[in-house]
Amino acid sequence: MRVLVLKGGPDAEREVSIKSGSQVAAALARANAHVNEITIDRLDLADLRALDGDVIFPVLHGPWGEGGPLQELLEQDGRPYVGCQPAAARLAMDKTATKIAVARAGVSTPLACEVLMGKPITVKLPLVIKPSNDGSSVDLRICRTAEELASARQHLEGRRPRLIAEEFIQGREFTVGILNGKVLPLIEIKANSGVYDYQAKYVRNDTQYILDPKISPELKDAMNRHALLCWHALGLRDVARVDFMADERGPWFLEVNTMPGFTDHSLVPKAAKHAGISMEQLVLELAQGALNRAAKLQV
Repeated sequence: MRVLVLKGGPDAEREVSIKSGSQVAAALARANAHVNEITIDRLDLADLRALDGDVIFPVLHGPWGEGGPLQELLEQDGRPYVGCQPAAARLAMDKTATKIAVARAGVSTPLACEVLMGKPITVKLPLVIKPSNDGSSVDLRICRTAEELASARQHLEGRRPRLIAEEFIQGREFTVGILNGKVLPLIEIKANSGVYDYQAKYVRNDTQYILDPKISPELKDAMNRHALLCWHALGLRDVARVDFMADERGPWFLEVNTMPGFTDHSLVPKAAKHAGISMEQLVLELAQGALNRAAKLQV
């Protein structure tokens, strides 16, 4: 099997993508796959078709690489690839549209509104402001006072065309990985700073990741059930990670990642390992699954 691993891209999470892609490529090589590992910025269809590989593993994060544009190119290229199709990728990258879709499926999600320059925000303090089409908590701000809110808006509104304000949920943070439609072991996230932001995710080493956390069976079942409701409501495939906060009322959906990270800090590999799935098995299953899906379509 010849696997074309794409990493990098033009988005804010480029460095994370490069680290993730390198880990994926190394694991595939250890599993005896032939790997063509390529760092890209943007590419066009001709560029993509010039790259060797039977199946494409696009380990990119952010609006271009994970949110539809690259997936459109992959569809035009015609080779099997890992991850969502374009429509699902676009939907899942848009936090506002995602919240509407999962709420219709019966999943609880914090109150939110789009942030429009010069217009009042209808969500009450404390709240979270974040880009509505980016990941890795890039440019996320928690605002507890009117002064913090004004500062966040001044900093973000000029350079982020789309922002969302969301009710701040004070509680415990969890994530549920999904592999081929089946949930992986749940992980609780404890950021030392109290905020699971970009630094806590990828830079600092003081974030705790707790597998089999001490929670009630009812809460665990609710998060697993809601994660799968999100998976189906958004039309996801292959792999995803669904993030939740939980308080005394229950779990609250935050967002979904359709191409989760594969760095040494990343959560899907941690959950898979806890389930007895090595990194080599994980990436090989994803690449082989994409090949098998294409073969079935040709029958």
